[in-house]
Amino acid sequence: MEQQVDITSYIPQREPIVMISELCSATEKKATTKLHLTEKNIFCVEGEFHEPGILENIAQTAAAMTGYNTVKNKKAVKRGFIGSINNINIFELPLVNTTIETTVEIENEVMNVHFIKGTVSQNGNTMAECTMKIFLEE
Repeated sequence: MEQQVDITSYIPQREPIVMISELCSATEKKATTKLHLTEKNIFCVEGEFHEPGILENIAQTAAAMTGYNTVKNKKAVKRGFIGSINNINIFELPLVNTTIETTVEIENEVMNVHFIKGTVSQNGNTMAECTMKIFLEE
């Protein structure tokens, strides 16, 4: 990947809902991001990053992967919409003032629908995982 750019060039979200600090790597089928958690994050409550934020972070990592690839191919970034979230496992809530790493991988594609698996980890420990069905705008 090239030098780090503003993540909002790859995703449609804007503050205060941006749940990615950095795009670490991206290919056509897989991406990894980092999120530095602060007490200013709207999903951090009583020192912990809560479930809605974790799921939004996974979805935005998928959006960043798609956005990165469309920008790389000189096309307009498409918006995505979560169709379903399944197989959710939250093992531990990350703490404020730490960093999480999120990896998404496209397991299947059917027309404009991506079936992804997302995993959130911290210091090598899996914190959460799920699968999502994401519809991309035409």
